[in-house]
Amino acid sequence: MTASELLISADSHVVEDPDLWASRLPAALRDRAPSYEHMKRREAPRPGANDPAARLDEMAVDGVSCEVLYPTYGLEQFGIADPVVQAACFREYNDWLIEFCRYAPKRLLGLACISTFDIDAAVRELERCKHEGLRGALIWQVPPPELSFAGAYHERFWAAAEEMEMPVSLHILTGAPYTPGLILKERDETPLERIELSVNKKLLFAANALLQIVGSGVLDRYPKLKLVLVENEISWMPFVISQWDKYIARGGRYAIPAKELPGAYFGRQVFATFFNDPPSRWMLQDWGFDSCMWSNDYPHPNSTWPHSRDVIARDLGHLQPDIRKKLLSETVSRLYGIAIEELQAQPVAVG
Repeated sequence: MTASELLISADSHVVEDPDLWASRLPAALRDRAPSYEHMKRREAPRPGANDPAARLDEMAVDGVSCEVLYPTYGLEQFGIADPVVQAACFREYNDWLIEFCRYAPKRLLGLACISTFDIDAAVRELERCKHEGLRGALIWQVPPPELSFAGAYHERFWAAAEEMEMPVSLHILTGAPYTPGLILKERDETPLERIELSVNKKLLFAANALLQIVGSGVLDRYPKLKLVLVENEISWMPFVISQWDKYIARGGRYAIPAKELPGAYFGRQVFATFFNDPPSRWMLQDWGFDSCMWSNDYPHPNSTWPHSRDVIARDLGHLQPDIRKKLLSETVSRLYGIAIEELQAQPVAVG
């Protein structure tokens, strides 16, 4: 790749102040606020993790012009079982993120965390965040079984997200199985249990969520709704989706409400991010280049920062320029309405 190629990260993160919720929740809820006291004893995150001015400097070091922003501590809050506390936590996070992104609204694109225990309240919060400039919504990837994506429970939320043109993201490590403390704290588990949770179960949760939404006809009923699988990587998708298509095409006991086979929705309504998925380099020239989006996962430990361009050259350098352009900037720009011309007019240094 060349230094002139535009980079937009479709999945980067902020790192919230550990005291954000304890200090900002309504007084009546503060004793139920999630505690991140243990995180204060760890190494402090990079300055750009929660300072927007420093963030732009660190983006320049990586040669990245624009980032779509997800939370860090907020991810595990999708496992909070108390609907009132979860909604209050997300509102405080969203308010903080709105201010963060206002520093550079064309380059820092925040996504609202939305609690869907109460769908009416979820729609109101989505509307508020849209009005305040956030670009999409993040909901749980693994809802409680009684609130499955395959049922009608989320119907009004899908309708609202479509009407507001707010893409809906499902990020790894979010939802009922990830109770607070499971992700960020040290746990008493064997290496095999840790690998099972980090690989096998995450893949199963992502595949189930995608099949439930696509297979139940959600994207047929809401043809302008956009769905994004985030940080689940992508090289598993061609196999799994082709298997779904194979069985569903048989009909009979495999017949589903969706009008088309699952593979038909990719690139049109279903998108996915990737950043650390070596096998994907062999498939992207033939599959997924209209639906997959590069990311750097800044500032998490697995991030490609500050060597993203080197990693891209290694993993994607063999692809045709038009395909690489889609993966690095065009698809994410189309999804979130990013003005590429304005970004190109602001040169970004490469460290």
